[in-house]
Amino acid sequence: MTADLDATTFLDAGHPVVREFARRAVEGATTPTEQAVRLYYTVRDTILYDVYDIDMSRDGLRASTIISRGSGFCLHKSVVYAAAARSLGIPARLVFADVRNHLASGRLRELVGGDVFRFHGLVSVQLEDRWVKATPVFNKMLCRLYRLKPLEFDGTADSVYHPHDESGRRHMEFLHWHGEFDDFPYELVLDAFRTSHPGLLGDQDQTVKGSLTAEAGV
Repeated sequence: MTADLDATTFLDAGHPVVREFARRAVEGATTPTEQAVRLYYTVRDTILYDVYDIDMSRDGLRASTIISRGSGFCLHKSVVYAAAARSLGIPARLVFADVRNHLASGRLRELVGGDVFRFHGLVSVQLEDRWVKATPVFNKMLCRLYRLKPLEFDGTADSVYHPHDESGRRHMEFLHWHGEFDDFPYELVLDAFRTSHPGLLGDQDQTVKGSLTAEAGV
């Protein structure tokens, strides 16, 4: 249990930036479940989701750095949620899985090397003596642009993926679970990206330039 609450290199739960972010997010919530839900929506909708021009360095994947920058993709937003949850005394772990995204843009498919994304990130939190999965990743604005229903979370049931878009087309499916981790496994994830998605990484472990908003046709 201690490891699920510890501040770590990447989940720097004791950092003032993380603590203040969490405090503001859960203001007025009275139970851990209410706090976890409020924190979920704050991370989902106030940190911009994008896969382009994102820092994949060790410093760039620390929760305090991500909050200060205000953007990232599933890995970054899951790190923030887990670190902020721990700062509130809520046990949290990082979870990773390989997924197939049926609605990725043509350019993103080309950069990724297909429609399978390695090490998609989400979080497992312990609430009321049970572990539930949460994915505070795709913000409401981006979902609207890509015609997806925003993924909701009530603190009692797993919230992990959008199986279909608003037109009924398949969106995401989970192919392989890598397990749960007490801290971000940097070398494991970066090695997978360098091997499987080399087109997505530019110089100095920064993802290439682009905009998901622009690719949505806006």
